[in-house]
Amino acid sequence: MPQKEVVIPVGGAKPLAPYSPAIKFGNLLITSGQVGLDPDSQTMVEGGVSAQARQVMLNLGTILEAAGISYDNILKCTVFMTDMNDYGAINEVYGEFFPNDPPARSAVAVNALPAGALVEIEAIAYLPE
Repeated sequence: MPQKEVVIPVGGAKPLAPYSPAIKFGNLLITSGQVGLDPDSQTMVEGGVSAQARQVMLNLGTILEAAGISYDNILKCTVFMTDMNDYGAINEVYGEFFPNDPPARSAVAVNALPAGALVEIEAIAYLPE
């Protein structure tokens, strides 16, 4: 039986509550939702939803790197946004990280997100054997 292993990236944004940034289990990596926190200042990046979406994707990248994989290993993402009108702006940034064969994805509007975030993204990725 595989063992659960916590992934904490060096230099990554720190969790806002009692959760792990990601969990390795067997050949899967499951990330917690990432928001647009600057890892250095631990504050939300300025510049609106596009800037936050970019920081979210960079924060995901830091976790992927800590697990020894890349965006290409992501199988599924879930995007949470506080305003469905931001869907296009988020897609524009998101698409830059998946120029070919993007992962499966769900996108939902929610009432609010932690720390006043406008967007949050979680991912499930595979780990090569």
